[in-house]
Amino acid sequence: MKFEFRTSTKCSYDNSDPRCVEVATNLPGKVAVRNSVTGKIVLFTATEWTDFLAGAKVGEFDVS
Repeated sequence: MKFEFRTSTKCSYDNSDPRCVEVATNLPGKVAVRNSVTGKIVLFTATEWTDFLAGAKVGEFDVS
């Protein structure tokens, strides 16, 4: 089976600046995140992804 990526709703895709984050959640137990410029993919387990999103929502990864 193949990852089916979708672009983040926060992405303002522009052909002159195509930097976006793409996420695929179509494979059970796996989440893939892809950089739209380089095509590089980072894989997460479903639990890791859930934990990451929870941390992001409370500002755990904010740069000060």
